[in-house]
Amino acid sequence: MLNRIVLFFVFLGIFSTSFAIGAEVQVSEEESKIILEQLETLIGNIDAVGIFSHNTTLALPMFIPGFGIAWGAFAAFSTGMAFSVLKDASPMLANVPSLTILFMSPFGLMEVAAYSIAMSRSYMILHKMIKRMPIRPDYRIIGIYDGKNHVIPSHQVHPQVYCQFHDNIDVQSS
Repeated sequence: MLNRIVLFFVFLGIFSTSFAIGAEVQVSEEESKIILEQLETLIGNIDAVGIFSHNTTLALPMFIPGFGIAWGAFAAFSTGMAFSVLKDASPMLANVPSLTILFMSPFGLMEVAAYSIAMSRSYMILHKMIKRMPIRPDYRIIGIYDGKNHVIPSHQVHPQVYCQFHDNIDVQSS
């Protein structure tokens, strides 16, 4: 039990660090415009089901042994980069530290917790596979975590507020 708690905080740190690094990335004006257009498209078309499917799409790969850690760090970096673009576009956010948005909003806390759990599970499953321990009991736990952390929040948040601060935007697709 203690090991799980320690791992949760380790991956909380990794996720937070990746987010903070992404938030410090300076994006060119051209890329910034593309990202803002994608964000506006996302906000206009998203509902509770869209938020759920987006969170599930992001979270499920985080449970893949080993790969999930890198995926989670990439998701955090991308979210931080999207926050950087929003910060540049909105003078109101100019003096707000990136981690403040992440840890001071209930939705940010839920996402950080969910993704840190998923990343730590990725490590724990990889560790069990290396030690040749059974991983079948972890399947049920993964389903519970994913359902609890992504179904419930998707019905509690207004989509525009949610997308404004907590969505990944695919920069490479431009």
